[in-house]
Parts: sequence; C-alpha cells; structure tokens
Amino acid sequence: MNIGLDMMGGDFAPLEAVKGLQQYLSGNNGPAHLFCIGAEAQLKSLLDEHQLNHPNIHVVHAAEVIGYHEHPTKALKEKKQSSIAIGFYMLATGKIDAFISAGNTGAMLVGAMYSLKPIEGLSRPTIATVFPKLSGGTGLLLDVGLNADCKPEQLNQFAVLGSLYAKHILGIDQPKTGLMNVGEEEGKGNILAQATYPLLKENSRINFIGNIEGRDLFNDKADVMVCEGFTGNIILKMAESIYDIACQRNLQDDAYFSRFHYENYGGTPVLGVAKPVIIGHGISNAKAFMNMIRLAEKMIQTDLCGQIAGSFQA
Repeated sequence: MNIGLDMMGGDFAPLEAVKGLQQYLSGNNGPAHLFCIGAEAQLKSLLDEHQLNHPNIHVVHAAEVIGYHEHPTKALKEKKQSSIAIGFYMLATGKIDAFISAGNTGAMLVGAMYSLKPIEGLSRPTIATVFPKLSGGTGLLLDVGLNADCKPEQLNQFAVLGSLYAKHILGIDQPKTGLMNVGEEEGKGNILAQATYPLLKENSRINFIGNIEGRDLFNDKADVMVCEGFTGNIILKMAESIYDIACQRNLQDDAYFSRFHYENYGGTPVLGVAKPVIIGHGISNAKAFMNMIRLAEKMIQTDLCGQIAGSFQA
C-alpha cells in the first residue's frame, strides 16, 4: 500500500506533516509506504530531527509549491514540479494508491477531476463532510461545496456515493439516507428537491427514509444527508461556527463539542474519482495529517473506489 503525502501543503507545512507521520507510525506494526512529496533537503532535515528513519518513508523531491491564492488550473499547468502536480502524476501512473494534501483546494479538485476523471457512469464527483451525532455516532453530509448547482440525477448519485462511504468507511450497515428539505412531507421544497424525491424513493441501492430538516442534522434520523453544494456549504460553515462558539465559551473540552474539531476527521475525500484523493484543512496540524493518512489507508483497504465503480457499472 503506497500513500502520497503533499508535505508542502498547509499553513504549518512541512513541520506538522512530519509530526503527523510520526504519530501515524507510532505503534503501527504494518504501516503503509509513505511517499513524502516536497523540498527534499528541507524534508530530510526535519525527518532526521524527528528521528524518522523508517524504511517505509520515501522522499520525492518537488521543486515548486502551489500557493493558496494561485489559479488552480493555471498553476497545475505551469508548475509541473509542484508537490500537488507530482502527487497527481504518481497517482495517475500507479506509483501511489492514494494522495493527500492540505494545500490549494482548487488545485486538488482540478487535479482529481482531470488527472483521474470521474468514475464511468457518474456525472460529477462530490465532496462530503462528517457530522457528530448527539448519540455518539457519525453522519455524512454531501455535497458541501463542490457542486453549488445540481440536477436531480446528480443528487441521486450523491446518495449512492454517500451510502457506500457510510457503509465501508464509517461502518454503518444499511445507512439511512435523507433528502435535506424545508419539511418532512413528500412534495415539500423547491423544484430541485421535488424532482429529486421520486428518484431517491425508487433507488434500490440506498435506504431512503424521506425528507429531513435542518434540525435532524445532529440526531439519528438519517446517516447520509443529501443536498446540493450551495446548501451544504452553508450548513458546513454554520457547524464550524458552533465549535468556534464552544471554544469562546470554554466548552471545547465538552465530550460532544470536542468532536466538531476538524483534526478528528483529518480531511475530506473526493468521492466519485477512480482513486482516493483526500483534501485537508489549510490549518491542519499533526493529528489531522495522521487521520488523513488513516483515512487513505482505510479507503484503500476497503477498496471504496472499486466498490463505487462496481455500483455504477451495475
């Protein structure tokens, strides 16, 4: 198992990425081979400093870095020696099985879309985020920003992607899927929601339980919650603000509110492309990098992308 890690992506890179490697390797008896992509001299110095001379760590030199404010498509074309461009080249050519970065989100999305292509039969990939449930479980919301405008057929496909992710990665058997709406009754909502409902209802590949509302986000009514990216991103940013408010009111150590911290989940997978691609938060710390590696590892072990491809081919 080979995992590529963009060591130069993130506000605190490459130091926090190195610390994340250290946490991942600590106590792991069968770690993946980790291809650390970045400035070779700088990386080797940090690896030596943290005594990371593990045989499963391989440094791949990248002379350039794509900054946060650079145009994604232009940067990928012009910076062929950047850590993100090299990472996608290695992924597309089979040298690595998954690629992780906390760098330029746009470049990661463009790279995933054009280096790997969407899985056959899927119109658009999506990105999802997990939400902590009050019961202690975890829910999945998608799309959360990649597709601001959607067609009913795309939401129907997102429901399948989310259900497969919930089953194979979150470990939820027969995940319940709900359509985010302004009311529970069939026929509620805007044109998109009204047109999507019958597609989900007839979809035998998911366990559709009907419409859900914003108040259901943190309870157990649905495990997979589907909406277009415009609504999903607003919900995501609101949820992030909940954790910020909890910190301001000194509630960050509360067992429930602490589960909102991004570091617990590592990064966001791009669902619907042929191989695992995971995008991390720009302020990712060591724990976040460790959890991104663990997520990539689990996606490879469960062959999630293969499961998705098989579902859409069927």
